[in-house]
Amino acid sequence: MHRADLPLVRVALLGAGNVGAEVARILLEDSEELGDRIGARPELIGIAVRDVSAPRTVDLPQELLTTDAEALIEAADVVVELTGGIEPARTRILSALRAGKPVVSGNKALLAQHGPELHAAAAEAAGTSISYEAAVAGAIPIVRPMLDSLSGDKVNRVLGIMNGTTNYILDQMDSTGADFNDALAEAQRLGYAEADPTADIEGHDAAAKVAILGSIAFHSSYTIDDVYCRGITGVTAEDVEAARDAGYVIKLLGVAERVTAEAHDDGSGATAATPTSTSAGVNLRVVPTMIPRQHPLAGVRGAFNAVFVEAENAGELMFYGPGAGGAPTASAVMGDLVAALRRSVAGGPAVAPSFHAGLPATNVDDVRTSFSLTLLCPDRAGVLAAISTVFAQHGVSISTMQQRDLPDAPERPGECLAELRIVTHRARNADLVRTVETIRELDEVLDLRGLIRVESAD
Repeated sequence: MHRADLPLVRVALLGAGNVGAEVARILLEDSEELGDRIGARPELIGIAVRDVSAPRTVDLPQELLTTDAEALIEAADVVVELTGGIEPARTRILSALRAGKPVVSGNKALLAQHGPELHAAAAEAAGTSISYEAAVAGAIPIVRPMLDSLSGDKVNRVLGIMNGTTNYILDQMDSTGADFNDALAEAQRLGYAEADPTADIEGHDAAAKVAILGSIAFHSSYTIDDVYCRGITGVTAEDVEAARDAGYVIKLLGVAERVTAEAHDDGSGATAATPTSTSAGVNLRVVPTMIPRQHPLAGVRGAFNAVFVEAENAGELMFYGPGAGGAPTASAVMGDLVAALRRSVAGGPAVAPSFHAGLPATNVDDVRTSFSLTLLCPDRAGVLAAISTVFAQHGVSISTMQQRDLPDAPERPGECLAELRIVTHRARNADLVRTVETIRELDEVLDLRGLIRVESAD
């Protein structure tokens, strides 16, 4: 069949930011080759923007720009939503889905908050779908492998570096010795961090991605409200140095893991809950974590992302690549778009996530993991005994304890002090919190800092 004889499929693009502009460029420049792959001619019928006169990162035909998103949606066969935010993106996506039109989106904030509603709308409209590979890890293919390639397996844990800004900051702190503020300033100078970096450094961006991936991996509906979140603003240069001395590196990890009733009573030193056939639920969290330098995720440098999957039969898998940027993220959008256009031509349903399991999100209090903490204490008899007693009272077992003498500490001139670096065996988060609260009240402890989770080297 000649290209001119191929059927026409109309694409509406909502948003012309960095990613949207790159998607438009690809559609316009590569339309013939895309048509050969799809078996239909993709036509970009318009680009909805807030201001048609605003400067763009890509030179776009002015006649394609419009402020009338609703008219574009009505005229399109497939809708690509890249505007971001909750509204009007939510209303527009629902409108397209209810009209039976497939949607491709990169809107992680919307999907993490209203994913269940959007999936329900797609399910109710026969023959349509919502695809969102670009919402999780930029160019890294992870959503479709989880939906398709691993659909016959059982995923027990997903963990990863899901935010390039925080990974760059922590990498700079580790490799150069910079403190947090200096590393953040450098990230902003290079364009890795926004002028307001709150969503990144407080972990909110990664938490949205954990909610999305956790929903897919465990066949259950979760939102960002189910994710325990702690950012990196409290990580100090001293914490990073201590981790390095111990053979670890600190990363902001997003984690979604299967938690079992049996795991709550397991006293072994392994970090991850031991998966069994009986699941109590799934824990979702974003936390700074010390990981061994030999772990594959420890080698993820700069602003790159990686997702590490532990499956019952496939074993350990890692997906790595650029997690942001206009062109890399546009690549993920185009992958979803080509798949949607092929379905629109050939017919047949999309591969959709199943939420049949309904596993509840568990409280972080019940998560069992190892912890590292540093105490500043007087170097005198009885101090270690007092500290060890508190750990024992709350059922937290000490794995290692290292003492460093500080004869000239400015906190107590003329008095010998010691720095105690303690790593625990795996313990419930709630028990560790109570331990820390009690230790802070001890006369023998002058300061407690560097409380960070530890990923097992096993």
